[in-house]
Amino acid sequence: MTELSGGAPVTARSSGAWQALARGEDGWAIFIGLGLVLLAAAVVGAGGSLKWLAVAPQKWSHWSDVGPQLQGQAPRYLALFGLWALLLGAGARAMGHRPSRFLPAFAVLFLASLLLYVLGQWDQAAHYNLEPPLVALVLGLLLSNTFGTPGWLQPALRVEFYVKTGIVLLGASLPLTLLAWAGPVAILQAAIVSIVTFGTIYFVAVRLGLDRRLAATLGTGGAVCGVSGAIAAGGAVGARKEQVSIAIALVVMWAIITIFLLPLTARSLLLPTGVAGAWIGTSEFADAAGLAAAQTYGGYAGQVPGIAGSADAAVTAFTLMKVIGRDVWIGLWAFLLSVIAATRWEPTGIEAQGSAAAQIWRRFPKFVLGFLIASAVVTFISRGYSYPEYKKVLQPALVAPLQALRVWVFTFTFLSIGLTTRLRELLIGGARPFYAFTAGVVVNIVLGFFLSTQVFVHFWATLGQ
Repeated sequence: MTELSGGAPVTARSSGAWQALARGEDGWAIFIGLGLVLLAAAVVGAGGSLKWLAVAPQKWSHWSDVGPQLQGQAPRYLALFGLWALLLGAGARAMGHRPSRFLPAFAVLFLASLLLYVLGQWDQAAHYNLEPPLVALVLGLLLSNTFGTPGWLQPALRVEFYVKTGIVLLGASLPLTLLAWAGPVAILQAAIVSIVTFGTIYFVAVRLGLDRRLAATLGTGGAVCGVSGAIAAGGAVGARKEQVSIAIALVVMWAIITIFLLPLTARSLLLPTGVAGAWIGTSEFADAAGLAAAQTYGGYAGQVPGIAGSADAAVTAFTLMKVIGRDVWIGLWAFLLSVIAATRWEPTGIEAQGSAAAQIWRRFPKFVLGFLIASAVVTFISRGYSYPEYKKVLQPALVAPLQALRVWVFTFTFLSIGLTTRLRELLIGGARPFYAFTAGVVVNIVLGFFLSTQVFVHFWATLGQ
């Protein structure tokens, strides 16, 4: 039986990799998200739609309107809860969480998300910046840092699981023709910002006397993929657990700050939604936080005079920049850093195992494949449609229900982030890591703004048109 350099048989390693995928967040995010996309496509092919199941609150003006609306749609909400409980509960069980603990906690999370979703449909919500993701995050932070999050609720607070599932669903609203057109721009812009940001953080950190492994972990967290980047880079270079924790804390702290900073600044400048989404995608440090910021800014479309573009353009531009432009490089960055650490720095016991391709695949965020396949499915279905026909026929029947399901998952995500974040934990590690990471934040935001609003502004301002 053929063996790799690490000594384990190839078939055993392959089997282990598939088992890890089947029991991990990436695998279940693909299964749930892509499964819903294929189900929606099959129903549309049979002449139906998932619109009944993908229920969402409607716009309202007075609280007296809310009760009758919810009561009238109660069977649909119960059916939707059953769907999410079945799919997410199965995934949680595969990842080692008991259904008897997950399902009651998830029921509370679903109910809270429903109330936040209803609040976001108030006709004055955009005026007061009451987008469901931001309200969910703030409410979660207030509860977790004052009263504390009850232990029985913890099994349902699966941040990475929810956000990865939401991103797979997001692929359904991004046909590959759009990716082929804007993807190279996103990759080029992300490459420029990522390299400069990593170099800034690493250089400042080393000059401040920080360990190179901590410097690399901080740099990757700021430049590539936020928390996932920090974790992958920390493992690749052999960083200590506390060093990875410092990087994660700083990523989360600045991700929360920029959730509010970027949309409000873009709003004051009246940036087109696509341009603002690209800037957010270039400058945010976490997928969930960036999606919250992009979705918030998208909510200004048609509500704030002077802001051009559609609501979807902000989320689309963010996804092209963050998921396609930055996140997909996490495996390559982690592999390169592991080689540098193993060959140029002192030995740590963290050695590259297997081929370069195997290393990249092992560290690659596999839920991105689900995003791409979902996009390919919708591209295939819409291949015979003109753009007006697509907007008139496929958008309401196929894409809109999947977008509604996506908003539900993202609301689960943002509420879970708030309920699992302790502000005091963001203060660990002293001042030097904070100074180094903040230097990268400044460069990241300024350079991202320049590229989005000056160099590539035409691409982002006309995205989807």
